[in-house]
Parts: sequence; C-alpha cells; structure tokens
Amino acid sequence: MPYAKSKGARLYFEETGSGRPIVFVHEFGADLREWEQQVRWFSREYRCIRFNARGYPPSDVPESDDLYGYEHSAGDILAVMDELGIERAHIVGLSMGAYATLQFGLRHPGRALSLVAAGVGSGAPREVRVEFKAHSEALAQRFLNEGSPAIAREMGLAATRVQLLTKDPRGWQAFVEHLSEHSAVGSAYTLRRYQALRPSLFDFEAEFAACALPTLLVVGDEDDPCLETNLFLKRTMRTAQLWVVPGTGHAVNLEEPAAFNAGVQGFLSAVDRGCWRTRDPRAVGGGALPVARASASADK
Repeated sequence: MPYAKSKGARLYFEETGSGRPIVFVHEFGADLREWEQQVRWFSREYRCIRFNARGYPPSDVPESDDLYGYEHSAGDILAVMDELGIERAHIVGLSMGAYATLQFGLRHPGRALSLVAAGVGSGAPREVRVEFKAHSEALAQRFLNEGSPAIAREMGLAATRVQLLTKDPRGWQAFVEHLSEHSAVGSAYTLRRYQALRPSLFDFEAEFAACALPTLLVVGDEDDPCLETNLFLKRTMRTAQLWVVPGTGHAVNLEEPAAFNAGVQGFLSAVDRGCWRTRDPRAVGGGALPVARASASADK
C-alpha cells in the first residue's frame, strides 16, 4: 500500500489519471472514498490524488494528542505531494479538509496552483467559538465511549446532512457505513485537537487579504454554520469567488456531484488558461447606484 511519511504519521494515498495534479482533502466525517465521484470525473484530464488524514485507517492512528491538530494539516498535504514528486497542485478540500486547504495556501503558496474550499467555516464565528469547542470535546468522548457505529447514523441525520438523505438515500447510506468504520480513537483525537483547538478563520484576516492564489469558495445555502464565514472570506480574499449552491447542505460534493464537478472544472480551466482575475477594486464597498453628488446650488 502506498504511504507518504509526514511528521508522526504515515498517510495512505491513492492516485488516478494523468495531467496537472489535483489533491483532494476530505472532511471530518468522511475519508478518501467520499471523493470517488470527483476522481472518476477529473481523472479523465487530471492526475487525481486523495489521501486519508492521520487518524483515518489505513493511515496511521497516532495515540498521542500532540500528533493531531490543524498545525499538521498543511504539512500532511505537503508530505503527500513531496512523496509523489509534485511541485504544484490544485488543492480541493471539504470542511475540515477545506480548512487544511486554506492553511496550505497561506503556508505554502508557492506549491498551490489554486484552492477550492467547500463547506468551510464551522465554528469560526467568534460568538459560537466556546459552544463549538465544548461540542467537539463532548463528541470526542462519545466516540471513545460508544464507538463509531453508534455515532455514524446520528451524524448522518444532523441538520446540514439530512439533505443528502433526501436527495440520495443510497449515497447517504454509503456515507454512514464509511463513517461507522472509522477509528474511534482517531476521530476522538481529531475532534479534540483539530476541530476544538483550531483558530478561527477570522483570525487570519490579514493573511487572507494578502493571499494571491485563485480561490473558489463553495457553500450550500442550507449549511447555516458556514454561510457567514464564506461571506467574510469572499470579502477579504481579492482572488476569491463565492458559489452558493441552492437547496444544499454540508457535503456539497456528495449531494450535487454533477454540479460540483462542473463548477470546479470551470474554475480549474480558467486558472489553467490564465483567465482567473482578481476582483475589480471598483466592485468593493459600493452599491448598484452611483454615488450621489452634491447639487450645484449646494456648492454655492
């Protein structure tokens, strides 16, 4: 089995196709299998790489808290790229993987061709930070006490995931089955160290404002915990565009695979052809009507 060595863990990866590379980075509740519909599509023209995060077998499941956390997330992407001899790649992430994708863009901008961050932002708004941390820690303990199978179905019925059940019951069942197979220890440590302790994306406002990488932000309009953060990122990143997918929850790539693939393909094509543009400064801070000028009489 192919592995990339990162700090404190070996990461299992798979690659399919040839061409410019795309690295897919999965969310907390998923693993590399949830990118299957993207790999089948993009591998026709791209070299697709996906890997399991630390704590997700067959990647290693370290038993030390210190070997988990957002600090490792960008480094793990880099380790997979280095193992495969990839100098630059498009990075596509969902949720926890989208957080890692954005961190990679900030820490290693010279190694990224572009960033796609889908469903990013849970727990980022400052008013929910304390609650999000407590919820993550409580769920971590439940994974240890009850095991992954007991948690999987409950997570699948969460407010931002029931959309998948409604649209694609078979896809939802596969998601739940995959989640039930996850390591309870790996999930618990990921929740405690990565989810609960990662800084808010709002803390990186200056860094995002300086980021020059082409970026596509994707969020479902029913993914309430992520909407505010995506608006913040759109307003802050001058090279970002925001795509809000109607009638869609958290796992955009699973709920709307055809639309997701088409939207991301259009973005990657624009980047590869050099057609992705920064935001026109005239579009910032104004409205749909011209600014009113003082009347001639008022000038006298």
